[in-house]
Amino acid sequence: MKKDFTPEDELLFLALGGSGEIGMNVNLYGCNGRWIMVDLGMTFSGDQYPGVDLVFADLEFIEERTKQLDAIVLTHAHEDHIGAVPYFAADLGVPIYATPFTADLVSRKLEEAGLLGEVELRVIEDDHGSFKVGPFEITYIPLAHSIAEGNALLIDTPHGRIFHTGDWKLDEDPIIGEPTTEEELTVIGDEGVLALVCDSTNVFNPSASGSEGAVHKGLLEEVQRHAGKRILVTTFASNVARLQTLGDVARETGRQLCVAGRSLDRIIEVAQANGYLQDLPDTVDFDTAMGLPRGELLIIATGGQGEPRAALARVAEKNHPLELVSGDVVLFSSRQIPGNEISIGAVQNRLAARGITMVTDRQSMIHVSGHPGRPELEALYSWIRPEILVPVHGEMRHMQEQGKLGRSNGIPASVVQQNGDIVRLAPGAPGKIAEVRSGRLVLDGDIIVPADGEAIGMRRRIMREGVVIVALDGELNPRIDSLGLPLDEDYDDFIAETQADVVAAIQKLKGPARKEQGAIHEAARLAARRAAQRWSGKRPQVRVILPNR
Repeated sequence: MKKDFTPEDELLFLALGGSGEIGMNVNLYGCNGRWIMVDLGMTFSGDQYPGVDLVFADLEFIEERTKQLDAIVLTHAHEDHIGAVPYFAADLGVPIYATPFTADLVSRKLEEAGLLGEVELRVIEDDHGSFKVGPFEITYIPLAHSIAEGNALLIDTPHGRIFHTGDWKLDEDPIIGEPTTEEELTVIGDEGVLALVCDSTNVFNPSASGSEGAVHKGLLEEVQRHAGKRILVTTFASNVARLQTLGDVARETGRQLCVAGRSLDRIIEVAQANGYLQDLPDTVDFDTAMGLPRGELLIIATGGQGEPRAALARVAEKNHPLELVSGDVVLFSSRQIPGNEISIGAVQNRLAARGITMVTDRQSMIHVSGHPGRPELEALYSWIRPEILVPVHGEMRHMQEQGKLGRSNGIPASVVQQNGDIVRLAPGAPGKIAEVRSGRLVLDGDIIVPADGEAIGMRRRIMREGVVIVALDGELNPRIDSLGLPLDEDYDDFIAETQADVVAAIQKLKGPARKEQGAIHEAARLAARRAAQRWSGKRPQVRVILPNR
């Protein structure tokens, strides 16, 4: 291995995102001096990054090696696999390969970013379509997932074949698309697979994920159970099969369909442009919907994860043209993503307070996951029969568990890696050979910055402790202000005492220090911070503004 980590006569794997976490998937394969990237995703921010919405993998490793990068290959169109494309693809400067539905969504993202002419998008039109880049020959292998055109990648190299699953499940009745069959997957295994790089999300689930066809039955029964009531169903906008199911349920129960949410509108438009949802019932607008008898309307709405600006949250707050009243029904045809419990609970509590009935996937068969449970993983192992298992797409506990599961099912070797680990798959015994920089970037306003940078760190400290501002005039008389300290009733007394403390601290300076701005700044800062801690118990950030001299 060269010091610059250029792959030699070998096959390497490196995750920059998605290994050790669920989301933000970015994977690299290296062989004979060249790299390809599989997926370029993002994740959504939480409280750990105040003021930030989007989080990306740090691509420094490959950004320094763009001359060795041949392509970006996208498995499917979920945001944790394509969401970073508008922010990084132009700088990486290589073609993007995708199937039609994914390519259409990516194209619209690029157009919104003003980058449509700057990124080459190559569409692989056929199921099992193949193409060659550098030492890699790549074939799309359709698999079921909770979005149209979910795919695995079969990656042939001079050192062996990789089966990269992407996000997947087994589904005998997928509603949308035709997944590769057990027989076809077995043939791939018969031909020999060096490494299976596999989704770990649901490895702790002892049951198979279930079929989309079974969800149709569950949703139909649930809608029929609430005859005469206005029903709103919230689901993941990207789940084209679920949208088809809900369209069918509306038709079967004599209800008009109304759609609420821009992401739903976009997905339906893209799906229909690519041959899906062709028999989805015509939808009615909000005004028409509100004029229908309550038992003749089925609403599909965004917001099942508690997003505050989504349609469901606005309906719950009575801040949307669509209205629900006591006795109406909301069906949560989606899973609760870890981390969203509080926001989902807040929306559900508002609905409950208004007497609205709620049904979740824990109460009724109205949702199935798009990721494989243990029986599905074990089935795939038996068909593909890899020499090496590399778990990805999971937190460390998920990947470690899948490594154990693979070994217990006869896979000779497993390599449990994490973001930044360079793994040699061939030749020789597979394993980690080096560790390189990996990390997170955030979109802060319009600027992409390190997630561990000073701006985010300062924002966290201000959020926890507040801020005090000390402005000194030419005579070094202080004016004090503060934000975020719990001193509403005592504020004036705090200000007066802090001013006195700052004056006293400056007057205590001796000799040359009395004229040194650095000494004056530090004396004022410490005095103000000590006063704030004495009054509030907080240790705020203190900013001292000195007069120009």
